[in-house]
Amino acid sequence: MPEVSGWCRLLPAWLLLPSLVLMAVCSPHAATVAAGTACAPRCYCSEAEGKTVRCSHLRLTRVPPGIPNDTRRLYLDYNQLASLPTDAFLGLPLLAELDLSHNELAVLEPGAFRGLASSLKFLDLSSNRLATLNPEAFEGLTARSNLTGNPWHCDCALQSTLPQLDLEPVSLTGIVCHTADPAESGAEGQSLLLTKELDLCVVLKKTTDVAMLVTMFGWFAMVISYLVYYVRANQEDARRHLEYLKSLPSRQGKSEESSTISTVV
Repeated sequence: MPEVSGWCRLLPAWLLLPSLVLMAVCSPHAATVAAGTACAPRCYCSEAEGKTVRCSHLRLTRVPPGIPNDTRRLYLDYNQLASLPTDAFLGLPLLAELDLSHNELAVLEPGAFRGLASSLKFLDLSSNRLATLNPEAFEGLTARSNLTGNPWHCDCALQSTLPQLDLEPVSLTGIVCHTADPAESGAEGQSLLLTKELDLCVVLKKTTDVAMLVTMFGWFAMVISYLVYYVRANQEDARRHLEYLKSLPSRQGKSEESSTISTVV
């Protein structure tokens, strides 16, 4: 017979023996199950194939505290999470599946998935508000990911980010361009990973080249202007000096003429 505890010990034996329901409620096993269902505030836990924590449809605005560190599956879908802070899931070394779909996620802070690189196998970020990705948020994460249903803004920054991610390559096919820069690139509605021939950085490179040319032209114009001014200034000085030299003989002649008249007198 299972051991009973608490107020159940005070009941007469004739009440305990025939009551299987009461025994189930009072047994330590039942107490363990009850504790398991309250493993995190407002969440439900089960032990099927490893600990599973379900916190779905709770209107959560942040990752709830108190998630057991032996959790293998964590469901936070259909909530109101707008961002994931640094170390949001630190302390969950066994976590293999993480569902963050159908939230309001727009920002993944650097280190948001820190500590999950060696354990996480599947990450669901679908149906959020992600427009770009910060590679520092993933820190070597290699999980298969669902990135569909987000308003991705495809530009040079996002295209340059993809090679920095260690996620399974098939995961990145879920980045379908909702908007694009430049708009005339034709990337809208296309998977950014599959449009390898499309270089969204070309326009940026052209803009940079034009800016460099304009800057160089500006410096060149300044140098030319200075040289022209310098030459003109020197020409003016040279003209004045030449006129001065031309005036010297006439003055000397007048002086000699004055000396001759004085001698005659």
